Amino acid sequence: MATSPIWADDRGSFREWFKAEDIEAATGVSFSVAQANLSESKRGVVRGIHYSLAAAGQAKWVTCVTGAIKDVIVDIRPDSTTFGKYIAVDLVGGSGQAVLIAAGLGHGFVSLADGSTVAYLVSSPFSPTEEFEINPLDPAIGVEWGLPIEELLLSPKDESAPNLSERKVQGKLPI
Repeated sequence: MATSPIWADDRGSFREWFKAEDIEAATGVSFSVAQANLSESKRGVVRGIHYSLAAAGQAKWVTCVTGAIKDVIVDIRPDSTTFGKYIAVDLVGGSGQAVLIAAGLGHGFVSLADGSTVAYLVSSPFSPTEEFEINPLDPAIGVEWGLPIEELLLSPKDESAPNLSERKVQGKLPI
């Protein structure tokens, strides 16, 4: 996770939330932006776990602009020693924090407040034939979303998504 400075005065604030050379200096990763996304969610909305099998991979640079989210990164690489494990990072609007999600990892988040706005840059554009999802309630992963399960709101696509083990059997995980 990285934090960028926020310059505030009586007019509001300004933040450089993405600077390629700073990301490369901090992580060693050269991040090229191919698409920018913005989502707004009410409290309890879960988006993910999503990933891309695009040949170029798809890294993400994620920040919360307003509200608050629990951002979840899942290792879905079958040959990894941390396969099926996840980490969660709380991102709060106005904090200046952002997180880099490497290609080959699954990503999701839950909105912890009404009107949470998330901005994320991706290194490869959306490709419907190469985009996949894993059920965010997969008990084998066991994500602690931070809200009671009855408060979670999933899209029909995410709710009916296969579990991680099913995606592995299908051969639909990063190599």
